[in-house]
Parts: sequence; structure tokens; C-alpha cells
Amino acid sequence: MSGIIGYIGNKRVVPLLLDGLERLQYRGYDSAGLAVVQDGRLEVRRASGKLRNLRETIRLNPLDGAYGIGHTRWATHGPPTEENAHPHRDCHNTVAVVHNGIIENDEELKRELEAEGHHFATETDTEVIAHLIEEYLDAGPPDSRPIALDEAVRAAVRRLRGAFALAIISTRTPNEIVVVRQGPPAVIGLGRDENLVASDVPAILYHARDLFFLADGNLAVLTPHGVKLMDFEGRPVTRRVQHVAWEPILAEKGGFRHFMHKEIYDQPRAVRDTMLGRISPETGQVFLDEMEIAEEEFRAFTGITLVAAGSSRNAGLAGKFIIERLARVRTEVDYASEFRYRDPLVDPSTLTVLITQSGETADTIAGQREARAKNSKTLAICNSLGSMVPREASGVIYTHAGPEIGVSATKTFTAELVALYLFAIYLGQLRNELSADDARRLLADLEALPRQIESVLQHDEEIEELAHEFHRATDFLFLGRGVHFPIALEAALKTKKVSYIHAEGYPAGEMKHGPGALITEGLPVVVIATVDERSAESQLRYRRTILNIKEAKARGASIIVLVTEGDTEATELADHAIVLPPANELLSALLEAVPLQLLAYHLGVLRGCDVDQPRNLAKSVTVE
Repeated sequence: MSGIIGYIGNKRVVPLLLDGLERLQYRGYDSAGLAVVQDGRLEVRRASGKLRNLRETIRLNPLDGAYGIGHTRWATHGPPTEENAHPHRDCHNTVAVVHNGIIENDEELKRELEAEGHHFATETDTEVIAHLIEEYLDAGPPDSRPIALDEAVRAAVRRLRGAFALAIISTRTPNEIVVVRQGPPAVIGLGRDENLVASDVPAILYHARDLFFLADGNLAVLTPHGVKLMDFEGRPVTRRVQHVAWEPILAEKGGFRHFMHKEIYDQPRAVRDTMLGRISPETGQVFLDEMEIAEEEFRAFTGITLVAAGSSRNAGLAGKFIIERLARVRTEVDYASEFRYRDPLVDPSTLTVLITQSGETADTIAGQREARAKNSKTLAICNSLGSMVPREASGVIYTHAGPEIGVSATKTFTAELVALYLFAIYLGQLRNELSADDARRLLADLEALPRQIESVLQHDEEIEELAHEFHRATDFLFLGRGVHFPIALEAALKTKKVSYIHAEGYPAGEMKHGPGALITEGLPVVVIATVDERSAESQLRYRRTILNIKEAKARGASIIVLVTEGDTEATELADHAIVLPPANELLSALLEAVPLQLLAYHLGVLRGCDVDQPRNLAKSVTVE
């Protein structure tokens, strides 16, 4: 899950590439490098470790050029050393390649190329690509025209097995960058007398707002004055250009110490933007425009399968409660990484919903294709305009959270929950499970949510003090019932990812079936004990949760509760209480996520962890 950037145009290329790599650091941070063409020569600078090491290398050994490519690496083949850092070159230093993905037949190709006299300097699969391109560039007869770079690249990629996004430059075909996609994302940015390629939108937003994602099996040739698209056989293809409305400042820290902290504070805006233009509070209607699924089809579905990974799957688990409650449709939730391997029971009567922040998660794409192969209509909930999953779906609900740089999902998680809530209301009305009055009440609750999140954020200092008390803990246990159980799972995931503390999330009713054995003196147990006084079911769950609190307290646990404003019973039982504003039970899940994100963030900071770029993890898992 590495990051790629490339630029060709009239700006100073090295500062621009470094700036792009800065915005892609969340995709890889083991090493970094760039290659430019300078006076007809290929110049490469690389460094292991963080991007600052590459900046220092360039300060000590400057370079400039007319165009170039850059890379930030997340190691898959070979350790994260300078030698294994990208870009990689051919034998004669005429071809440079940056690569996101994995080549599965690299050893086979390497043996073949070594037999032809090629010598390899690294342990990476990527170096094989550079040598293979060189081999095809040299393949023509001496008296014929030189083989174009895109021809050699097309011949090379047809030999590759695996997943790859590539950007290639060569001194033998000057003033162009060739870009290839087969799996991982590659977005092309279109400027005036300049064009760019990157692995993700934030890297190019300051230079281009018109863009498109390459499709699998596509190749692009970038020059300062245009982009030529073709497939791997050389046949012309077209892509629809989209204009991105995100302001680049959304990808900046905005005075916060970390992106994660800033993005937690972005959530009121993300919620507003996700519902903007989609609701009519007066009529109770929800408008989901980007649909090729007819209303009759929505009425006819007998089941829904939600497919996702990581935090998006936790959002899906909460979505199951929301959809079943409001639309009364049987809903299942599946791990994207498992879905296609078990011959899933989906068919034309099943709607498959893919939930994905990036729209480029390899497992989720594979799950979508499995569902489509079984003639199940697919609907995408996604934050990335024009990415692979929305493009292949029959309908899409974009979450409009803006770019999220921190590896741990925060605002995209809550925006996904908002999208699921809107979808459930939409579906419930179509299926006559919700009256107009019901829908108006539910939408009024949603309209109040951004202000309620803002009030929760005012507890930040209080939560930081709580983190001071528990940041040396080795374990955490999170408990919740009903729609609150997925929030307990998400809180445990966040805690693990950004603080490296072992944490588990469980349904509170399962305590006596195993998790209770984990409770020892002083173990922090976080219990979600909010209640919607308008709901008899919620009140019953609350009474059962109170019993769980008493049981954990009796065994010496340190109890932290999330409670609804005005609750004295749970507060008095606990050692610490985080008070949340009253909300309908389904939306209270979104409110609960916010203080638990803050808790994980402060635990990570106090433990000296890199909360924006947790070890061994990347933002988008674009290869299996």
C-alpha cells in the first residue's frame, strides 16, 4: 500500500513531488524516493525511513528536472532499506519505475532476465519491471524506429501477474510519463499545460481539481499538453472526467498537532455535508440520486448483505441494526476478505452494499465482483469520487467527508453511519415500513446531530485527563448492547491501532460467556450505557447493562461509562463517566464513537505512538 506521485508540466518538479509525497505518507512510510529527468539524464534520490530523510538527502545532493515520479513505500518485498526504496531502474539507468502492489511471478521473470544478462541490485519485485521494460525497449531491429515507451510498457505488463499501479519515465522517450493500473488505484489530475498522477486525490488537489481514476487494464501517457488513454492492447479508451469540490485546506492539519485529531473535529461538518441536499425535513423524504436501481427493485429485495473491512465493517454492523429497525429487511454483514472465498448466498433478490472509505480496497472490490457474478445488484457507500467500487456499482451514496489523511478512520466512519441511516429511511419509506411522520422525526434527529457532536467535542480535555490515568494499561475491554456493540468493537479497534494497547470489544450480554475471565483488578472496562427514554427496548437494554457494570465492578474493574445526560445511576456506579446529549438510540451510536475516538487518540499520543501512521498499517489496503 505504497504511494505514487508523478508530474509533468512547467512547475519546479522536485518541490512538487516532495509535497505530493508528504500528502501520501499515510500510504507508506518505510522509505521514499524520486526520479527526475535532468538534461537528458535520469537522476534518482532515495532514503530509508520517513520522508524527512529524503528531504535531507536532496538538500545534500540537490537535483532538478522537467518532469518526474516519486514514491513512498510500505515494504512487501525486501526490508525497508535505501537500496530497496523506489524508484527502481534498469541496467543502463534509462528507465525508472514506481510501483504500488505486488508482482506474483517476479522470481520467474527475474531468472529469465538474468539469463539474458540482466543484473539486479535489490530484493524487490519492482526492479524486475524496470528490467523487463528495458528488454522490450531493446527488442526492435537496429534499423527500425525506436520502440515507444508505452509500447514497451504494454508488452511488459502483459507478462506480469499480480496487482500493480505503475508510473514510468525513460530518457529514451522524453517528456512523458506512462501510468498503468491493474488493481491498486491511480488517479490522473488534469491541469493547464500540466498533468499529474497519484495514488490518492489529496496529493494532487493543489494543482488539479479535474481528475479521473484509471480503470483496471488501462494505460495513460501523460505529457504537458494532454493525456492519451488506451488498454493493454493499445486500443483507445475513454474515462469520464470529474471535478472534485473538496477544498485542499481540508487535507491540512489546520492548527492541530495530528491529522487524526483534526479529523475527529471535522465530524460535525462531515455529517452536515453527507446529508446536504439529500433530505427534506418538511416532507420526510430522502433523495438518493445516483441510483440505477429502480424503486420497484428496492421494494422487491428480500435481503441485504453489507460487505466491508475494518472500520467500515463496524459501520456495517451498526447499519444492520439501523436497516432492520427502520426498513424491516433481513440484513447480513460480511468481512470483505472472506466474502468471495465461501460461495456467498447472494442472488438477484439480494442487494449487496459495499462500504469503503477509499473505494479501492482490494478485498471489497473482489467482493463486489463476486456479488455481480451472482447477479446481485450492488450499492456503494464511499468517500472517494470516481473510485473503483462506485464505478462498478449500480448505485452510490457518497459520504462527502472530505479527504481523510490519518490511517485510522474517524470522520469517514461517522459519515458512513449517516449514509446508512439515510439509506434505511429511504428504504423504509419505499417499503411502507415508515410513515411520513416517522421519517420527519428521524430526519429532525439527524439534523440535530452535528450540534450534538460539537457538544461532545467540548469534553476533549476531560477525555485527555482520563487517558492520563489509563495510558499505562496493557488491556482494555469495551462493552455494548444492540447498536452500541459495533461501537464497542470500533473503539477497541481504534485503541489497538493508535495506542498499541490490547483491546477487545464484546456484546455486554456475552460477559458471562468468556470475557468475564479477562477482568482483573484495575482493568479498564468501558461500558456504553446510554439510553433513549422514548424507547422501551432501549430502557430494557439499559437495565441489563447496569447489571454488567455491577458485575465488572465487583471483580475489581475500573469502570468508565458513556451515559446519557441526566443519568445518575450508571454515573454513580462508575469510576468515570462521559456524558452525552440525549439522542434517538440509532443516532446515539454516532455520538458514542466520538469520545471513544478521542480516548484512543490521547492514549496513543501519551504512549508516544505515531497516531497518524500506526506501525504495520496503511490507509487503503489495495492488495491482499
